[in-house]
Amino acid sequence: MGFTASWHTLITELEELPEEATLVTPLSHDQFTIRDVQDQRVVIQFQDRDIDPNQPLQREQFETLYERITDAHGGFELDRLPPDADAYPAVWSLHPRFEIDEEQGEIVERDGPTSSQVIETSSGSQEDLSEAERTEPDLAVYADALLLIDALERHDVEYLEGLETEGLVNLYTLLSDVQRNANELRQEVRSVLLTRLHHDQPVAGQYGSVQRTSRRNRTLKDEEQVLEVLEDAGIDRERVTSVDSSKVDEALEVIEVSESEVYDIEQSEYVRKAEVHDEQKETRLQGLKDQLAAAEGEEADELREEVEELEARIEELTEFKSGTAFHTQSEADP
Repeated sequence: MGFTASWHTLITELEELPEEATLVTPLSHDQFTIRDVQDQRVVIQFQDRDIDPNQPLQREQFETLYERITDAHGGFELDRLPPDADAYPAVWSLHPRFEIDEEQGEIVERDGPTSSQVIETSSGSQEDLSEAERTEPDLAVYADALLLIDALERHDVEYLEGLETEGLVNLYTLLSDVQRNANELRQEVRSVLLTRLHHDQPVAGQYGSVQRTSRRNRTLKDEEQVLEVLEDAGIDRERVTSVDSSKVDEALEVIEVSESEVYDIEQSEYVRKAEVHDEQKETRLQGLKDQLAAAEGEEADELREEVEELEARIEELTEFKSGTAFHTQSEADP
């Protein structure tokens, strides 16, 4: 199939596309909609551009990309596109023979069924969520999160000083459990995501955006090997050797020197979780599940409204903002 026939097929697919359909570019992950379809060009409109959001995509450029794709062995690499040109492969993905493989960073021609860069609209996603049957995942973080939500609703957490000690203990325990279990699940999700992300290419979702990056960790080789290498390079051992705290502690045990003479000591207080009352948690959790299962009529409607309000608050609180700071956890739960 030559370009002319492929172009007419693409035009037909674009004309049949719902007006509210949103596409996403494979590199910058900008979202756009199709505004006009003509024989010589396709006009698109970006959603998050305040200055000139409309952009015409010319037929000649589609033809050039078509030739690159069909001439390539295996697929055309997306990072070879000119700047701000990744809307072209996003539109080509609507053709039944072309597909973007973000894992490989390519647009390829296939003989079988293909996927497109069309993403679900917010209204469509909401309808899917409301119509789909909710399931209870067998995850510790899910159970603890339900208990935490229940505790947050029953206590005035905006004024912690006014809470009784027992309430504060319950909140701290549940927050600790949610944090630990959520972090375990986060690491599992991260492992899967690493197989699907390209380096320095952000991928957006409903609640945020992630990208693959790398860190460089260093660990010194055997001490004697390091010292020999440095000595051979003209560096005296005394210049790189340092005081070992473990050896200092051993020395303090056999000499009459106070700890404060060799250590700067700063005392700090913190709270640690001593134990978890699993039976009480399971009893309260089962009560919440029974309450949800028995909800009918007006009570069920009120429950759905509360869930929707909760989801809205979560979405607002977790809205992605560029330049998010990364915080290092200084205290680990036992």
